[in-house]
Amino acid sequence: MELGLNATVVGLLAALGIFILALWRQRRDQPGNPSLVPWTALQYGAGLVAVLLAAHLVSLVSGVRLHGMLG
Repeated sequence: MELGLNATVVGLLAALGIFILALWRQRRDQPGNPSLVPWTALQYGAGLVAVLLAAHLVSLVSGVRLHGMLG
C-alpha cells in the first residue's frame, strides 16, 4: 500500500500543525508549573514525521523514487 498525493499532503499539514501547536504550548508554560503533556517530545515526533512526509512528497511529485543506502 502506498500513500497517495492527497494523503501525503494532509499528513504533512497535520504534522506541521501538531508541531506548531506543541511549540506554542511549550512556550506558554509557566516556570514552576509542570505540564502533564511532553510538548518537546511531541515536537520531535511531529518534526520527524513532517520531514519523512516531505521527502515522500518530493518523490511523488518528481516521479523519482528515493533509495536508501541499502537499496
